[in-house]
Amino acid sequence: MSALEKALNHSKNQGIDECEVIELKKNITTARITDSEIAEIKQNFDVNYGIRIIHDKKIASIETTNQDEIPNAISNSIKNLGTLKKREFWKGLPSKSNFREIQGIFDEKLDEISGTKAADIAQKLINSTLDQKITSITGSLNIVSENFELSNSNGLSLDEKSTYISAIINAESEKSTIPVSGIGHASGRTLDSFSPEQIGEDAKIMCLESINPQKIDSGEYSIIFEPYSVGELLAFVIAANFNFKTFLEKKSCFTNNFQKEIAVDGFSLTDDPHSVNGIGSKSFDDEGTETKQQKLVEKGIFKNTYANLYDSYKENSASTGNGLRMGSPMGRSSEPIPISAPHNLKVENGDTSQEEMIKNTKKGILVSRLWYTYAVNPIKGDFSCTARSGIRIIRDGNIIGPGKSVRIIHNLPTMLKNISSIGNNQQNVIQWASLPSITPSIKAENIFVNSI
Repeated sequence: MSALEKALNHSKNQGIDECEVIELKKNITTARITDSEIAEIKQNFDVNYGIRIIHDKKIASIETTNQDEIPNAISNSIKNLGTLKKREFWKGLPSKSNFREIQGIFDEKLDEISGTKAADIAQKLINSTLDQKITSITGSLNIVSENFELSNSNGLSLDEKSTYISAIINAESEKSTIPVSGIGHASGRTLDSFSPEQIGEDAKIMCLESINPQKIDSGEYSIIFEPYSVGELLAFVIAANFNFKTFLEKKSCFTNNFQKEIAVDGFSLTDDPHSVNGIGSKSFDDEGTETKQQKLVEKGIFKNTYANLYDSYKENSASTGNGLRMGSPMGRSSEPIPISAPHNLKVENGDTSQEEMIKNTKKGILVSRLWYTYAVNPIKGDFSCTARSGIRIIRDGNIIGPGKSVRIIHNLPTMLKNISSIGNNQQNVIQWASLPSITPSIKAENIFVNSI
């Protein structure tokens, strides 16, 4: 009998109304790069269990790495149920899931990868970044293979195997008036779709083209956000506004704009759990609800929010299949209580190349990477971020040179209505242990920047 069956049988014997059990087997291979060489190759394999029990509409949770402890942990949780508050709105765990299997989210090559092969990939990252003007290379490679199993007392039993690969390289140069850097990044679900050479080349080019940057005067500019910087905005500024709970609590800057225009008509944002090669792609969410593609913004109109079971039940609604147990550095976890979150935030491609964006810019800045991005006033949509790497100054349709750091303090609703171009260069983007996204470059007008 499996650990999941034992847990469900024990909860049944204890008279528990509902029980949900997660078993997560996760193999993580990490290569850490420091001082232009491989500092560490590490492989970890873990098995973790997450349990949620619901009795008399009271919800308790357990997490453990020892399956032999599960029965006692369930029994102890039952004793503590009396101190918990009833959730009268709770309607029950799923009993069925009519999901479609997603192709391309599991790769045997990544599942079976050796430490030696991971070291070879990490060395390719380094070799493709090397240059006489680059003084230091740092970064990491992460490869994850996991088997996620979910069972509950309503008869639902699901499992899904997944693989992930992601790397980031930071190239630094002190052969400049001030130290400068450049990054390269990529992520995906299969080894064949992953190019370490391109990551290193991107980091090298960005770094070399950042040498001897000029001061950027404070003022209004057109800003072209490259995919990695758009991903930063999506993860830390934009996503939360479409959370069903945030929306209903009037903490979203779009709370009063449901089914209304919140962006230019060329902007469409989808939560797409079925995207081929998407880091967040999955057949069913982490509660066993079928996932589905969902337009959050369609041609500028605010269309939908996302929610898990708990938040949707609280408002007499239904889950959108967005109950997530987010794992690090990628994939799922065994957290017993899921949160509401998007799977892959996907900005639909436009019809403009980044080169055309630059050509059509009179006074602007190209921003490759953002740091310290956060919402200053989430209800109004005010946010702050700092552009520090890969900044290019644009004048009359030409890049005239690299720029020094600037701080951007702006407003999300204003920015979305001032988008002038959307690129045709979609990329997978994932910040460290954050929300995955798929996005092209975006150009927005009339953004005030402060020189640093």
